[in-house]
Amino acid sequence: MSQTPNPNPNPCPSPSPSPNPNPNLHQGETHQISKSPSSNMSIDGTFDQRREQAPVISARNGNENGVIASKTMASTIRLSTQPNAEHKPESYEDLSSEFSPLLFSCLERYLPPSVLTSSRDSKVQVMRNILLKYSPEGERIRTQKYKEYKTKIMTNYQPLHKELYSMHASNFFVPPFLNAINENTEESFRNIMSEPAPGIFTFDMFQSQFCDMLLNEVENIENWVCETKCKIMRPNTMNRYGAVLDDFGLGFMLDKLMGDFVRPIAKVFFSEVGGSTLDSHHGFVVQYGIDKDVDLGFHVDDAELTLNVCLGKEFSGGELFFRGVRCEKHVNTETQAEEILDYSHVPGRAVLHRGRHRHGARATTDGRRSNLILWCRSSVFRELKKYQKDFSTWCGECQREKKERKQLSVAATKEELLKKDGESGS
Repeated sequence: MSQTPNPNPNPCPSPSPSPNPNPNLHQGETHQISKSPSSNMSIDGTFDQRREQAPVISARNGNENGVIASKTMASTIRLSTQPNAEHKPESYEDLSSEFSPLLFSCLERYLPPSVLTSSRDSKVQVMRNILLKYSPEGERIRTQKYKEYKTKIMTNYQPLHKELYSMHASNFFVPPFLNAINENTEESFRNIMSEPAPGIFTFDMFQSQFCDMLLNEVENIENWVCETKCKIMRPNTMNRYGAVLDDFGLGFMLDKLMGDFVRPIAKVFFSEVGGSTLDSHHGFVVQYGIDKDVDLGFHVDDAELTLNVCLGKEFSGGELFFRGVRCEKHVNTETQAEEILDYSHVPGRAVLHRGRHRHGARATTDGRRSNLILWCRSSVFRELKKYQKDFSTWCGECQREKKERKQLSVAATKEELLKKDGESGS
């Protein structure tokens, strides 16, 4: 299918400085690593820590019999600490607001029962009051600009493969993966996975025809960008090539991918980092090659979980290297021998890991490699994390420090007991 040139030579507005690839997210900053995380590595990379202004979820159990009446709703109504998994949020795509429709859909699950049964207009009023209370004006302006940017792209861009824009599971996924999702048990997941290192899972996921279609769609996007001279936002501050799929209308499909196919796995294997409450995503395709990005510096992702699937096609090099999970405090600490893993990409095969798992990609030395990346986030986990100081359930360095404190405590207690026994004997 050929791309029809648009009569408007540049249908897209120029993205503002530090553009926001997701209406609810701040563009991140790139931070230099202060030292190599492993003594046997020499990597002068960067950390891409794109930060999110997460919706505020009250951690207190308040009265859920709120009254929808006045401008004081934001202060009188308390959001639930856990989402209502059985509730199906309404669609807010037609809503004209300074906030993202997706944000309203995500937040709706946390409304108290008395509000959930009210009209959509009433729920919008409640949620908007809450968001206005916690969202800075600058963030709302960025959200509105992003919405205008995205609308102009979707108005002018003509998809090549329209079947990609909705979820067709039987045409997208390999049968063993679908069977495991349908069974939805830890045993069924482990039967199709390998775990080459703790917290890193690999498994066959996509059919080759899906990979080819998505690659063709991205190529079509690049051709459209070239023909229209449209300035688009690239995936993140570290990748100069590729496309943000949400900006081109693939957000619905990616949301289904996260909710129906990633979250069931995350609930089993990554519950300590919000795996069961994933509620937003940032999806994009990255491209590597001699004339594209060549490698990727050492970094962590702004995500609770990262799904990384190689789309192909023929290439050499480009291996992922992993060097341990770290919280923000310990992101530059040394790598332990047991944390070192190198992984070679295989088209159609997925890698699922914590976003805070430090990693990078070696140079693609021949051919071209493209990968679908889905950053999965949990607004609940991010809010609760603000009040935590100990991350030993998932940070490797926190675990070691906790173990050392315990050993020191045991040694001190033993020494004290021996001292008392000695005094008693004398």
